[in-house]
Amino acid sequence: MNQLTNPTSGRSTLRGVREAIPLLGGYIPVSLSFGLVATQAGFSTWEAAVISLLIYAGASQFLFVGMVAAGSPLWLVVVLTLLINVRHVVYGPNIAAWLPRSRHWPWLMHGLTDQVFALAHTRLPQLPESERFGWFLGVALLAWGVWIVGTVVGATAGETLTAYWPLLGEIMPFALPALFLTMVAPRVTDKRWALALGCTIASALFFTLYGWSNVAIPLAAACGAICFYMVRFYPRKSTL
Repeated sequence: MNQLTNPTSGRSTLRGVREAIPLLGGYIPVSLSFGLVATQAGFSTWEAAVISLLIYAGASQFLFVGMVAAGSPLWLVVVLTLLINVRHVVYGPNIAAWLPRSRHWPWLMHGLTDQVFALAHTRLPQLPESERFGWFLGVALLAWGVWIVGTVVGATAGETLTAYWPLLGEIMPFALPALFLTMVAPRVTDKRWALALGCTIASALFFTLYGWSNVAIPLAAACGAICFYMVRFYPRKSTL
């Protein structure tokens, strides 16, 4: 049965919206920050909104506006933006096994962000197959919509907000990483995940210290992914 006509899809979509609300604690301040940074770099409010609508990739958006404002060649902007987003090559296969068949997935994958992936990786296996499409739709649309609205608000009123509350400008860039770390932290109890996360962190520090800060994040993500897929832990055999 088509997931969009399934009578449970409406309820599962609302469930996805409700369960995605905690993500907004990171999305709102960072989208406000991006809107402010984009206008300061010379982009109009509508241009900033279109970037959030089409690129919708967090760190890549900050990189994009910074490089364009600095006059970098277009090919370099595109290459580095894609390089940062290469982590999604790992995200997709990790949740593909839990996704029901639907012709609409290529469009919805635009909504697969770091935080949506972390939430989906935890929740999709717990949901009945008939509810997974609707649930993911609710999560993805809420996160995407709030990101765009936050960008517009940040572009139009960001300077006013940070002038009135100076501390807001200091904490906004850390909201999204803090949220992601909170969602990933429980995975550290698993040896395989802990090793992969440790490899990622160590790789990021290594590349940054040796002057590769521009590509430290995607390279570190690749190292962590390779570590996760290459290392296996097997239960000890009982000697009794």
